[in-house]
Amino acid sequence: MVLGSLGRLVGRHPLVVALLWLLFVVGGMGAATGAFGNESLFARLHSGDPSVDGEAQAGRDLLSGGDSTFHTTMHLTSGVDLHSPVVWRAAGEGLRDLNGIDGVASAVNPMAFPKGVLDPQARPFIADGTPSSGGYLTVIRYDTGLTDAAQEEASAAVESRLERMDEAIIGARGRGESIATLVEAVTGQVERDLRFGEGIALPLSFVVMLVVFGGFVAAGMPILGAIAAIAGALLSLLGFSHVIELEASVVNVVTVLGLGLCIDYGLLVVSRYREELAHLMAAHGTRTPTTQLAIEATQRTLRTAGRTVLFSALTVAISLAGLLLFDAPLMRAFGAAGVSVVLVALIVAVTLVPALCRLGARRLMRGRSLEDGGSDGLFGRLARWVQRRPWLVILGTLATLVVLALPSLSLRMTSSGKELLPASAPSRVFFDDLERHYPAMSGPDVQVVTRSTPEQAREYAASLAGLPGVTDAPTVRTVRDGIQAVQLHTDGGPLDDPARGLVDRLRSDRPDFPTYVTGQAAGLSEFVDSMVRQAPLAVALIALTTLVLLFLMTGSIVVPVKALLLNVISLGASLGVLVWVFQQGHVEGLLGFSSVGAVESMVPLLALAFGFGLSMDYEVFLLSRIVELHERGVGNDRAVELGLQRSGRIITSAALLVVIVFSGFVFGQLLIIKQMGVALAVAVAIDATLVRMLLVPATMTVLGEWNWWAPRWLHRLHQRFGITEHHDLHSDNQGGHAPAPDHT
Repeated sequence: MVLGSLGRLVGRHPLVVALLWLLFVVGGMGAATGAFGNESLFARLHSGDPSVDGEAQAGRDLLSGGDSTFHTTMHLTSGVDLHSPVVWRAAGEGLRDLNGIDGVASAVNPMAFPKGVLDPQARPFIADGTPSSGGYLTVIRYDTGLTDAAQEEASAAVESRLERMDEAIIGARGRGESIATLVEAVTGQVERDLRFGEGIALPLSFVVMLVVFGGFVAAGMPILGAIAAIAGALLSLLGFSHVIELEASVVNVVTVLGLGLCIDYGLLVVSRYREELAHLMAAHGTRTPTTQLAIEATQRTLRTAGRTVLFSALTVAISLAGLLLFDAPLMRAFGAAGVSVVLVALIVAVTLVPALCRLGARRLMRGRSLEDGGSDGLFGRLARWVQRRPWLVILGTLATLVVLALPSLSLRMTSSGKELLPASAPSRVFFDDLERHYPAMSGPDVQVVTRSTPEQAREYAASLAGLPGVTDAPTVRTVRDGIQAVQLHTDGGPLDDPARGLVDRLRSDRPDFPTYVTGQAAGLSEFVDSMVRQAPLAVALIALTTLVLLFLMTGSIVVPVKALLLNVISLGASLGVLVWVFQQGHVEGLLGFSSVGAVESMVPLLALAFGFGLSMDYEVFLLSRIVELHERGVGNDRAVELGLQRSGRIITSAALLVVIVFSGFVFGQLLIIKQMGVALAVAVAIDATLVRMLLVPATMTVLGEWNWWAPRWLHRLHQRFGITEHHDLHSDNQGGHAPAPDHT
């Protein structure tokens, strides 16, 4: 078999494998951080509303094609006397100089109007619309089509002149921001959160594994594998950034997934290696592992735990590959990057970690073994307790999961901008102040881009003035010849109910000329509709391929179907907790966020896809042991008991480590990363406790031998094509090796 051959190769050349991985880690980390003079991964990230090709995006394209407001710097000056001639002179001179800078299309502040701050047209540029507020706004719009170098040169000149303008006024305080600097703030926060999360996750994971394994060498191996996985994940994402546009949150979410999976797989491989080596040493009557025994243990580990890791990685990859079926580029980016990172974790688990085990074989055996081959351990006793009262356990656990899932029925989605940043972030503070004190400058909540004459657009705008939710009189702005933009302001913000309702009404009642309803609410509506429309196909394909994989592993139809149903219930509970925390605003102080009354639109789908993969990860861990025992002739209940005993500690330890990994990012600053961290940490915790430890053994006890039922023709198919650890061990035995003791 391929895995057996790989195990033999790794066992014979472990140092070569380790050195190759060392070179890869140094190269991957260096390339991703720009250490080799290349553009770093984080410099290539983007941030924006999740979108799909549709009416809202078409409207944005028409606007950006001829509107310099998409390249704008806004500068707030406060702490000044707007009646002072000194202020008038400094602001006026600054305005003239700004308009003379190459690349600047226009610069406007109150001094651009005939009567200065007293002119009614200047009110939108004065804080709170009154000169007594002591603040004014300068808006600089750049020419469209500037090269990056020209844009940077113009921006630097503008910033320098704005600083001199404020310095000329005693007591003036100036702050400037743009959409570009807001995006930079978000992507910069991604990098800081990633470092913060890894700084928490890796040391705590090492401490937990030190307790689990009872030795530094064994505990360090999964951590070294995780570091290699991080390097591979970052290098993979750097490559994807040259092919597709990567949103900032992709890096954190996908890297955390790779880190968690690699720790899971590393834990499984190291523990199985110790078990196999202990069995071989006992069979040969030696207390010291010889080189030949260490090589043989590597081979047997990959044929057993390696097979489990392969099945697990395939199920996780399948769940993430479902994201490739969606229209949204952001979802496809998550899917493609996620699958690649899963493959990195798989390769690390079947090459680097076994090589480290082989190199440290003697020291590995000095610690206590992770697995208990008997049935008197904690998890064996738990299994017997569940088997004595299976219906009580099933009903109680299902009731708990349903209660946890109930808040998900009120799920409301949003697509935050500045709200992604913590309330104290400078960029967030700036745009909050802009929205509060300069409401007319915050932009329209909804825009209707029309292909019409200015007269037609004005007539249409007048007809919209009385619509529910519309506050001020709609205005019309000419974008370019034949393209007009009708701007509407609503009660609340651009994603509140009035704006969402207005979008629906505008799309249901069109004028005689072409219109494109755009804005945040319009884009969010199209994004969510696209997700809902394409989800059934993705779910069907994921379910079908997962059923096939689990059938090949178990030879049963009942076990795979039950696994899917239990995962759905578990994921519903984690989604309910997500809504309870972030939408309803519970534990804001503890987690350090301000609720926006909704969940970020991409989070539910991603949490379900990633959560499903991780849940199936632990399902495979448990089933691989139960199937192995059942195929050796052990009865159903006994196989469940022993399977839980032999895998329970691995599952709970792995789950604890993954929860630690995700918790490190829960306490980061970016809101969307917090939400993903909570959703996935809760999903893993629920799955590894209520589902794997209680529901699975209870339902398998109730079903008895029906667990292993399949139609005869499928049973024959499994006998021919099914792949299990037991079959691989049998092939080992054909080669003359003694089977591992059953301890039943």
